[in-house]
Order: sequence, then C-alpha cells, then structure tokens
Amino acid sequence: MLSEEQLESGAVTKRGIEIVRGDGSRIWDSNGKEYIDMGASYGVCNVGHCNPYVIEAVQKQLSELIYVSSSYDNPARRELMERLIEISPSGMARVFLCNSGTEAVETALKFTLKHTGRTKVVAAKRAFHGRTLGSLSMTFNPSHREGVSDKLFPVDFVTFGNAGELNDIVTEETAAVVLEPIQGEGGVHLPPEGYFKEARRICDEKGALLIVDEVQAGMCRTGKIFAIQHYEVTPDIICIGKSIAGGLPMGAAILHDKLGPMPKGSHGSTFGGNPLVCAAANGALRYMIDHDLSGRSETLGKRFLEGLRGIGSMQVREVRGMGLMIGVELKTRSGPYLSALLEKGIAAIPTGSTVIRFLPPLVVPGEEIDMTVKTFAEVLDG
Repeated sequence: MLSEEQLESGAVTKRGIEIVRGDGSRIWDSNGKEYIDMGASYGVCNVGHCNPYVIEAVQKQLSELIYVSSSYDNPARRELMERLIEISPSGMARVFLCNSGTEAVETALKFTLKHTGRTKVVAAKRAFHGRTLGSLSMTFNPSHREGVSDKLFPVDFVTFGNAGELNDIVTEETAAVVLEPIQGEGGVHLPPEGYFKEARRICDEKGALLIVDEVQAGMCRTGKIFAIQHYEVTPDIICIGKSIAGGLPMGAAILHDKLGPMPKGSHGSTFGGNPLVCAAANGALRYMIDHDLSGRSETLGKRFLEGLRGIGSMQVREVRGMGLMIGVELKTRSGPYLSALLEKGIAAIPTGSTVIRFLPPLVVPGEEIDMTVKTFAEVLDG
C-alpha cells in the first residue's frame, strides 16, 4: 500500500505518524499510541476532537438537508450569522460565509477594494494571512512566496507594533491596514499596549479600513471570543476560520455596519454557508458559550505560561502568549525538540525554525498542561 506522502502533491510536510481517532484533547495513531494534542491541528479543534455538540448538530442536519445554495434562505445559516453578529464587537452587522480563513481574507480584501475604490494595502512584517494569491500577497515570509512573488500585488509591510511607522506609511490612497491581533505563524508575537487604538485612529484619519485576521487567535483562544476585544477596538472587517465549525471547513468575513451591503453578484462561494457546516458551527459556538471557553482559556493560559516560564532552561530565549496561544522561542532549531516531544506523546507544532507553538484544544484538562510542561522540561534537559 502506498503512503500518503507517495500519493499527495508533496507540498505538505508530514509528521511521520497516522492519526486515526480523537477525543477531546487526545489523539491516537494507527498503532494505538495516545498523544496529548498540543497543536489542535494548527488551532482548528478549539472545542476538542469529536465534540458532542458538533456531532449532534451535524447528525441532525445530515438527516434534513446537506446542501443548498446560499441563494436560498436556510435556518442553520441564518442562526449562524445572527450568532456571529451577536458575539462580535458592537457595530458588526453583516456576514459573508466561505470555506476557510484564507478565503475570508480574500473576501475582506475584495470587499475593501470595492468599497474604498483604492488599491494600496498595508500589512505587517512576520504576518501570515493565507496561501492563495491575494492573502499570500499580505503574508510576509519569503519562503511562502517563493516562485510566485512576481504574481502577487504590491503590499507595504510595516513593523508589527510600531505605530509611528504605520502612521507614516498609511495615506489617503490606502484601502486597508490588515493585521493579526496576535501574530501566530510569525512566532506568537503580541502588540504593545495601545497599538491597535493607534491603528484604528490612523485608519480613521486616512479613510482606510482596518481588517483584523482572527483566523488563529479568535474563537475564545486568547481569553476573549475575539482577540481584538482585549484591545477595546472595533475593526471594519473581522476574518475568521479554522476553529469556527469544530473541525469542518468554514471561514467568514464579518462586516461593520458602516460598509453597508455589498453590490449583488459582487462575490460568491459555492459551498460557503452550506447548511451542514453551518450546523456544525452553531454547535461549536453553543459549546464555546455554554462552557465559557474564553474564561477557561484565560485561566489555563496563565497556568501554562507560568509553568513554561518556570522551566528556566538555558535553551529557551523567550516564552510569549495570551490565553492558550503560546510560543516558546528557543536559541536553536526547534525540530529535534518537537520530535522528542512527539516521541513522548506530546503533539506540539512549529512556527518558523526556532519557535515551538502550543495551541491545545480549549477543553484540555489542567493536568495535561502540567504534564506537558514537565515533559517539555525533560526534553529541554536532553
């Protein structure tokens, strides 16, 4: 039998194990070995693997209607859009549903260009917004852009967190400033205090829109439903994806009321907003609210950060994070340590060459966090 690596395109880096089952914060490979999932598949499984709310919602919807075009109204879709607006910052009023975070970013970009009539975009160094050509244009890492750089549209990149630099580069020709509230793929970097309020002021003064990419940081991961809520700022568009539908593919662009409705026929998505995935998202959101996953992330995140900072290894340069979105920057390459963790039953994930990222399901028990810290300390000691 051929392996996945032999069958697929070759574009994806493989971890060398086959995962066949998941439950809550745990996953099992085809040999029966159990792992604590400290990556949640890059932050997708916020409500845990095989979440009962999601399973129940999907099973019910499967027996009623799997798909119908968004040209027709549907109760599952309507419920989801109402729920997303309800939990968003005040003033957010409309939703476009799609299939992934990168599609949400593409949607936000397209709507922005149409709304403003401008063409210039500002993004941050170390940013990651996706891999399709529009979102890739705003993704800073040259390795992601290799071979297609000349096909991307021009974007002005500024230092994340430097409000003076942002003020200097945004002009009356700028359509949008696109920022992550916390840079995930860039190494889990948090902005300095007041940065997003300054970004909001600069955009308002220059007539640009502020787009916030919450694809990784959103959905309760940082201790708030949306990470931007930590900074008391309302953006013009919020992009979400990854964890919104409990593991099924979904993305959404949530639009501020001031943008008004987009022109009819100006955008579309064949499978965006299909009833089955909307039902899954409704289940996931109900679980997040019923079980206060925001509060859980805040409490467990402090416990996790305190434990990691208390290791005191000479291999560690810095521990950064908010809630259950944590990066540990090492003084050397992270690959061998990730492999050692995996061997000991801890499935963490990389970002860049020196940062180990911990993005566990938000249902992770506190004891598993303590176990991860203990195992990580052992791995660092060699």
